[in-house]
Amino acid sequence: MTEITAINPATGARLPGPASTSIAEALSRTARAAEVQRKWAAMSFAERASRLLEMAQRLRDEAEKHAAIMTREMGKPVSSARKEVEKCAWVCEFYAEHGESFLSPQSIESDAEHSYVCFPPLGVVLAVMPWNFPYWQVFRFAAPALMAGNGAILKHASNVPGCALAIEQLFRDAGFPEGLFATVLIAGKDVAELITSPDIAAVTLTGSTPAGSAVAAEAGRQLKKSVLELGGSDPYVVLEDADLPKAADACVASRLVNTGQSCIAAKRFIVVEAVQQAFQDCVLERLRQVTWGDPQSPETELGPMAREDLRDELHEQVRRSIAAGARCLLGGEVPDRSGAWYPPTLLVDVTPGMPAFDEELFGPVAVIVPARDCAHALQLANQSDYGLGAAVFTANIEQGKKIAEQSLEAGFCAVNDFVRSDPRLPFGGIKRSGYGRELSSFGIREFVNTKTVYIA
Repeated sequence: MTEITAINPATGARLPGPASTSIAEALSRTARAAEVQRKWAAMSFAERASRLLEMAQRLRDEAEKHAAIMTREMGKPVSSARKEVEKCAWVCEFYAEHGESFLSPQSIESDAEHSYVCFPPLGVVLAVMPWNFPYWQVFRFAAPALMAGNGAILKHASNVPGCALAIEQLFRDAGFPEGLFATVLIAGKDVAELITSPDIAAVTLTGSTPAGSAVAAEAGRQLKKSVLELGGSDPYVVLEDADLPKAADACVASRLVNTGQSCIAAKRFIVVEAVQQAFQDCVLERLRQVTWGDPQSPETELGPMAREDLRDELHEQVRRSIAAGARCLLGGEVPDRSGAWYPPTLLVDVTPGMPAFDEELFGPVAVIVPARDCAHALQLANQSDYGLGAAVFTANIEQGKKIAEQSLEAGFCAVNDFVRSDPRLPFGGIKRSGYGRELSSFGIREFVNTKTVYIA
């Protein structure tokens, strides 16, 4: 076993971490989770809900502690980190309140004296989670999965080991059975072996499309259920009749959330030519007003990126886009300072074939794509391998509703606002953005057996 070392992205300083988990120990913890899960599944919904409510209270009581861990390990501005902790508490409360009704048996008329569908848990769910929302992504799967009666094994991103262990301790402190939720600090290459374990019933992954493909392939070989929430290149379509200041506010807010490191951040602002210059001016003004700097300061809106290699990859995408004809109106240069810093950046005149159009830009780079008209804008919006989120801005609500329902190819479409996850709404994508759904009643039913009971 080796020590896991994270790096503070704001300073470049190394953060000593815990020892890694051997694959033998990971398999042992998985076996233990399966044993405990069987007892957990036999408990009532009320008993499970009480643990989730205790978790919500502990998250709020310890919010500053957990926000500080996120800020230190992946550079999230502390104000955003506090909000993330609160959102985790919310999802725990949501499933504590609604989980039983979401999974209540449903009677179905048939030739039987009585026939119905019930929803028992599958077993232990392996979760492969990313660094960008290191608490929310975990609780987004764990709250419904555990409320349904499942157990959980967490394989978190290697650059947030402190978050991973702190979350495991939270479950322990909130009174969940010892071993029901366990963290394993293993390398990505060892995930496939863990999936093959007979104690793993299903797997969920939030992360890159290549990582999702690899996990899906192994889960498929083992005939195990998987849910994937992957990358996105979310188009935000701005039509001629849009409220441009409001649209610019929403687009910039979405693009810069979590320093632009979000699968559902607005990635391509597709604007009809009639209002392109006016919208561009609004966006440029708002980007110039962004406060970026020390993530520990409550005034900071934009912190460093999570890792220098990710920053360098983003910068290379920007450089290649400029070389292909895009214009950079703001930012676009790596600051001369320690850490994974990148400034708010605006690229305009972006067209298909450029990295800024074709690829996911995972950082604070706004992209404006010109379109001739509404039809052309929608064609450009759907000209992507991804299909996670999308938005349209128009004064004609009926037109916006029709576009959202019928035209935009995505799992979540907003009208006159930006896409965000919410425990009450199902969340997930299509195409290379993955499959399956999280949150709402749909999310809690992903890792249960939809079982028919037929009584003659």
